[in-house]
Amino acid sequence: MVFFLLFFLIFFLLPKFWLTYSMNKGDKELLNMPFNAREFGQLILEENGLTQVKIEETEAVDHYDLNDKTVRVKEGRLEKKSLTSLTIVCHEIGHAIQHHEEYEPLVQRTNLVEKTQWISRLGGVVLYSALPLILATGSFGFIKLSLLLVICSVLVGVLIHLITLNVEIDASFNRAMPILKEKIPEEYHAQCSSVLKAAAFTYVIGALTSFLSLRYIWLLLSRVR
Repeated sequence: MVFFLLFFLIFFLLPKFWLTYSMNKGDKELLNMPFNAREFGQLILEENGLTQVKIEETEAVDHYDLNDKTVRVKEGRLEKKSLTSLTIVCHEIGHAIQHHEEYEPLVQRTNLVEKTQWISRLGGVVLYSALPLILATGSFGFIKLSLLLVICSVLVGVLIHLITLNVEIDASFNRAMPILKEKIPEEYHAQCSSVLKAAAFTYVIGALTSFLSLRYIWLLLSRVR
């Protein structure tokens, strides 16, 4: 029990605390910064020939929309002159640059998500609703089909998380960080890097969580035997 609690604390809670701490630490207004996040983003887009890409606020999470070619950043960030805001905008524009260059892992992830959405949704329904009910009642007529759907769903999730990890790391450290080092004073580079590292580690945890889901399936298989 103690081992489980320590594992949960280290691999699930601490990364979230690290990300929150890094973002809050870098969210102070810098009066000497020559641009806010929106102006910084527009500058990067123009320099990379991405004038068709828009930047706007959203009530949802920060992301780049491939279909609309739009960088969406959480409300309140675009007008701020903070390292967190500048770093987030730069990271999301990193995805826009990937899209423009047809970065292969991004294309692979997009195609995989589009083609396997139904498997993931159906697998989730079976995993958390139908399959436990079948096991509880002892009705094993559809157990093999159910397990097959769940296994396919989990494996797809693992693959998507692994590709996403590659995409996010590239957007952060091969695209965003060089731009930040070029445009922002050197004294702020470490803080920008800290925000990017903390965010990247949350994707590592996401991939790990997908792997751990396989243990749940293993327990189900043991029950069937």
